[in-house]
Amino acid sequence: MEVGQRGGSGSTLSQINITPFVDVMLVLLVIFMVTAPMMEKGVEVDLPQVEHAPNLDAVKEPLIVTLDRKGEIFVGKARVERLEQLGPVLVQVLKGRKDQEVYLEADRQVPYGKVVQLMAAIKGAGIEKLGMVAEEPGR
Repeated sequence: MEVGQRGGSGSTLSQINITPFVDVMLVLLVIFMVTAPMMEKGVEVDLPQVEHAPNLDAVKEPLIVTLDRKGEIFVGKARVERLEQLGPVLVQVLKGRKDQEVYLEADRQVPYGKVVQLMAAIKGAGIEKLGMVAEEPGR
């Protein structure tokens, strides 16, 4: 029998070893599973629940002001230090936009008085369209 031949048929047997490929794919899968939740992280808010919450318009990117459980204020994902700074920040952010509307999402644990103060600050910045964000039960 010659070197390089196997069995009695006289043909060379060649197979691809896929073990390294599977190892690399499993490592990539684990990396994506760990990093994917970090990419979507926004401001953590426990929204109040209502029976029929209207959906936001998906065509345009809404400007969302958030009041979280600790009483911190966010415009989008940027934190605003004090309530007095909110008006100038909103004016600056909405300067180039045609739609002058803001959506307010407040954690259900925040006292009602703080939500009203935040609404007054938004209205004081000249915003006429103010929507409240809520979610339907079970979501």
